[in-house]
Amino acid sequence: MGSLIGSLIVGGIAGWLAGTIMKGQGQGVIMNIIIGIIGGVLGGWLFGLFGANLGAGMIGSLITATIGAIILLWLVSKIKSK
Repeated sequence: MGSLIGSLIVGGIAGWLAGTIMKGQGQGVIMNIIIGIIGGVLGGWLFGLFGANLGAGMIGSLITATIGAIILLWLVSKIKSK
């Protein structure tokens, strides 16, 4: 249960940070959490491809999820603009 709550907290913060960095691409609290969690999976996968490790723990997870969420928001904006 603790890891679920931790994932939701990291996902929410990462989604909010990504929305702020992407200049207003935030989608509300629930969508920010979803974007952050998906971003965490995407970021973890991408960093794994390159053999990069940002460290374990809350900070490493937050950085990975935020970068993944930024990439996700960027991809969504490119798909919507077509």
